[in-house]
Amino acid sequence: MEQIRRVFAANKGRYGSPRVRQALRQDGIECGENRVARLMRENEMAAQRKKAFRPRTTVAGKGTAPNLIKDLEPSGVDQIWVSDITYVATVEGWLYLATVIDLASRRVVGWATADHLRTELVTDALTMAIQQRRPAEGQVVFHSDRGSQYTSARFRDLCLSNGILPSVGKTGICFDNAAAESFNATLKKELIHLHVWSGMLFKTRLVDLEGFTRNL
Repeated sequence: MEQIRRVFAANKGRYGSPRVRQALRQDGIECGENRVARLMRENEMAAQRKKAFRPRTTVAGKGTAPNLIKDLEPSGVDQIWVSDITYVATVEGWLYLATVIDLASRRVVGWATADHLRTELVTDALTMAIQQRRPAEGQVVFHSDRGSQYTSARFRDLCLSNGILPSVGKTGICFDNAAAESFNATLKKELIHLHVWSGMLFKTRLVDLEGFTRNL
């Protein structure tokens, strides 16, 4: 046990029983892994585990917009747009993707990428949607979570100046924006997690994003 403590302390508590046993054997001390595991367990010695890093794609904002889609179902396209932000690990670092999805057709009508989470990420995505769909004033409700990008004055002004009604869900309630979050989960499963990306390569694949549809 004294030798186990020595190895454990020398490696700052990062070693579990297999690596402790390996270090002991390298020092000429023969012992079984099961015995090392039992002694470490009895003495409450457990390896420190590093938590998986997941970047936050939203920062909670106060939000002034109400939830306008709680009991609303679209009867046609360009009535409700939903939006969310997801992230992509690239060889250069994190790349963030904001999408705007038409709730009736489940098609991507706007998107933008950036290496940051500033408000222009979502304003660029909304601007693309407006330019492509050109909805009439008061026709579209734009729904999102309460991330600071979506609750910013700049984003709200962009919505209202184009006749779009902003809507946000309740804090901590994922069902309000389930379609956008489900799309991101599908995109990761069927595209993002299948390749090693560079930022440029991922952006070139996004030219087909508007056709990436699925019954979510």
